[in-house]
Amino acid sequence: MRTGIRSHRVFVLSRDGLPLMPCHPARARALLARRRAAVARHTPFTIRLKDRRRTDAEVTGVELRIDPGSRGTGIALTETRSQTPTGGDAVTVRRGLVAIELRHRGPQIHQAMVRRAGYRRRRRSAGLRYRPPRFANRVRRPGWLAPSLRHRVESVCSVVARLRRYAPIVGIHVEESSFDIPALSAAEEEVALGGHARSRARSGKSCAYCGASEVPLNVDHIRARARGGTDRPANLLLACVPCNQAKAARPVEEFLAHRPERLTAVLSRLRSPLGDSAAMNATKAQLLPLLEDTGLPVRCWPASLTSANRTAVGLAKSHTLDALCVGPLGSGVAGDTIVRIATPVYVFASTGRGSYARTTPDRYGFPRLVRPRRKRHQGFASGDLVRATVLKGRWAGVWTGRVSVRSTGRHSVATPLGRFNASYENLRLLQRADGFAYAWRSEAELVE
Repeated sequence: MRTGIRSHRVFVLSRDGLPLMPCHPARARALLARRRAAVARHTPFTIRLKDRRRTDAEVTGVELRIDPGSRGTGIALTETRSQTPTGGDAVTVRRGLVAIELRHRGPQIHQAMVRRAGYRRRRRSAGLRYRPPRFANRVRRPGWLAPSLRHRVESVCSVVARLRRYAPIVGIHVEESSFDIPALSAAEEEVALGGHARSRARSGKSCAYCGASEVPLNVDHIRARARGGTDRPANLLLACVPCNQAKAARPVEEFLAHRPERLTAVLSRLRSPLGDSAAMNATKAQLLPLLEDTGLPVRCWPASLTSANRTAVGLAKSHTLDALCVGPLGSGVAGDTIVRIATPVYVFASTGRGSYARTTPDRYGFPRLVRPRRKRHQGFASGDLVRATVLKGRWAGVWTGRVSVRSTGRHSVATPLGRFNASYENLRLLQRADGFAYAWRSEAELVE
């Protein structure tokens, strides 16, 4: 049985604000047109019924499936039903209702922490007035995580808590993946050293960039450490002194742009970074207890089961489709399958809630300008979703976008076609900023 209907669902709240079963967008439009419902939230789109309470509706419940990742997490809301094909036995089918791709901002947080450390180090080395370094009083509590890793856990829990307000979730299924970092490192080093030895035997200890032999060679980083490269064996090779100095910290793609054959050989040495695997191991131990604190039953399933389900149904590889395939398909009876995937997919990109800094620094870390104390002006804050009505000029019309506020009341509105300024009197608030930027994308195509 192949997947058929490809559609997402709209969240529905009862008259008393409790979640009901999600409905089809056409059904939501009909309820809004008949004034039987009102828009409760713009993104994710949620309506509130005016004439039905939770006790008057049939709520079977939905299940939340999570595919955790280092840079992105797939989340899917599904329902399971029993279906009897014509002339066959009853089978269990899984229907995808809503799919969400949560994009983390861990790398940005890491870069911000590194930049702050550089500012402080530079001030100390220059003898500027600043507090002395404090290294002896740094005691980390049990279960401490770096800010970039803690963000991954908290953002997933934040989205789960939000979905519980909009959908009647009765259970959580999580894909559990474990990575043996020492084994991966050892295997990578063996492959890298083996390839390096073969390269030496084949080229007579020649430069990997120009092929020069019988000259002094240096160990060079393919990805420069100044650009985030590491000392892993897969990132090291031999280069002659002129090539090493000419390349410096430049990207290898730029340095070998005129030598595509050499570039292909050099890039083939690179392996996927182990930082993502380490992040997954570190956050897994923190994520599961927090999900269990919701009071819902939480079950963990191996990644091999997810891969087998995706292959059996014939789905492409993506975070959201992996989340849809987490957990066994029914009770194992032949014919149990997935009959619906949700598309388009919500994209929740973590943006943060602004900065605590009172100033904007220059590249040396010195204050460049002073920010106002208040974040909200004329009832708006940066990041709020607004509807702007422009009466004349180039941007005449009605626009929806995110606003950047100014104390003067002349706010800036960002739209897909550009950014323009509008008075606060012409803006209407649709949704408060909540730390996420929302978008849509198409779901991956089916594998034929």
